[in-house]
Amino acid sequence: DVTGLPCHVLNDADAAGLAEMRFGTGRDRKGVIILITVGTGIGTALIYNGVLIPNTELGHIILSAKHLDAEKYASSAIRENEELGYKKWAKRLTKYYGLMEKYFNPDLFTVGGGVSRQSEKFLPYVDIKTPIVPAKLRNQAGIVGAAYYASTKQQ
Repeated sequence: DVTGLPCHVLNDADAAGLAEMRFGTGRDRKGVIILITVGTGIGTALIYNGVLIPNTELGHIILSAKHLDAEKYASSAIRENEELGYKKWAKRLTKYYGLMEKYFNPDLFTVGGGVSRQSEKFLPYVDIKTPIVPAKLRNQAGIVGAAYYASTKQQ
């Protein structure tokens, strides 16, 4: 109201998912693609045949016997706080990605967020059946996706 301009709101992981779907790892791919941003928390974007299913919060699925959600068990911040090595952390990520595999049977996982630039340190140790790749746009995917989303709303 103050600016007199239109305002659009988009979840940050959804923005990253849109960017990767349009310009990155999901471009021209069909099926179920799940982008998971791993950083301070865990964010998710669920895409089916190029269409974003908005506002998934799959980082809050309970993952440990202590009733910790995935964010509090397997985020990059937890890895740093608990001083976990990449191999040990990858076991936690395997537990999370394995659960996502079981629930959604995706065709591809894309890892976004701050850790995407360090993917060679942990992705080889994530033991799942589904292909898993780092985000092509790395940690910039959210910014690119937000700009793309805004541009589509102006048309």
